[in-house]
Amino acid sequence: MDLSRTANIDDLRELARRRLPKIVFDFFDGGAEDEVTLRDNRTAFQRVRFAPGVLRDVAKVDASTEILGGPSKHPLVIAPVGGIGMGWPGGDLAIARAAAAYGIPFTLSTAATVSIEEVAEKASGRLWFQLYVLHDREFTDRLVERARAAGYEALVVTVDLPVGGKRERDTHNGLALPFRPGWRELLAGIVHPSWALSVVAAGGIPELVNLRGLAGRQRADMISTASSVGQQHDASFDDNGLARLSDLWKGKLIVKGISRAEDAERAARLGADAVWLSNHGGRQLDGAISALEALPAVAAALGGKLPVLIDGGVRRGADAIKARALGAQAAAIGRPTLYGAAAAGEAGARRALEILTDEIERTLRLCGARTLAEVGPDLIAS
Repeated sequence: MDLSRTANIDDLRELARRRLPKIVFDFFDGGAEDEVTLRDNRTAFQRVRFAPGVLRDVAKVDASTEILGGPSKHPLVIAPVGGIGMGWPGGDLAIARAAAAYGIPFTLSTAATVSIEEVAEKASGRLWFQLYVLHDREFTDRLVERARAAGYEALVVTVDLPVGGKRERDTHNGLALPFRPGWRELLAGIVHPSWALSVVAAGGIPELVNLRGLAGRQRADMISTASSVGQQHDASFDDNGLARLSDLWKGKLIVKGISRAEDAERAARLGADAVWLSNHGGRQLDGAISALEALPAVAAALGGKLPVLIDGGVRRGADAIKARALGAQAAAIGRPTLYGAAAAGEAGARRALEILTDEIERTLRLCGARTLAEVGPDLIAS
């Protein structure tokens, strides 16, 4: 596929939309209920305005930074996304390799379609593992142990998922569970042959391979296992549970899904090494505040004690600079590289990162900043 004419992430999204059946595209693209939060995540960035500096030598700019104590070529992190293999077989690995090529951290989802061990073996670069906390404590602990044994740098514990959000696009498309494929799914394969052939060549609907054995399942096919996971989120997970995971992991711990300053401060007291502001891409509580809107209060409350990451609605390199100016160490992206991978595999994921990193460096120049150290609150118009 010729990606040379894709100018932005929306172009990659459109290519993904054309290639994928509606039921798959909407699963990736959609949010909860009325999708108010999904839209607000994007408009929050669009409302922020720069106050650029001029008459500065920006012939050379350096967008490299430190994220969670390690180097990154840009202020970006790949956020965890589940079920990527439904869009492109081996898509998790494709995105991990693209992240390594661009020198940024990659976060593997619990609900990935490539195993913890295979990603560690086949993708270089900085690897983080995102953990869903399940009722089955023994199974959850095994996931933590597997990530540690495979050499993952950080554990990202998701705390905003006591129950799955109500995603109505999926219901309207017939993805309601239990899933019973019918004529619509057959027709989708016929009218999207590139997608259908790739799924057939990969052996059919992918597995959430890290969840094999959950609730006795020997094969963790994506749809039935997603149903099982949705029923097994541990809604009782609290401070004690986080402290226990911190002791078990004994490495860098990131708490993901925070919106309130007091929760960020609690996470710090419980041993977190970073907090990740997120509303789960608008896929959980509709009407929740965007991470960008939550950022100033959280950054002020932490006072530099911990790094702050944010996600949700990042579609431009300028968004990462806005997040940085408002107090985040980096912005995380999920859908941008997902769209790229769903359109064209690793080449598409790389194109997404090429677009974003070019925009980051361009934005630095246009704002009169030579390095990220020169990006601060004064860059944002009051």
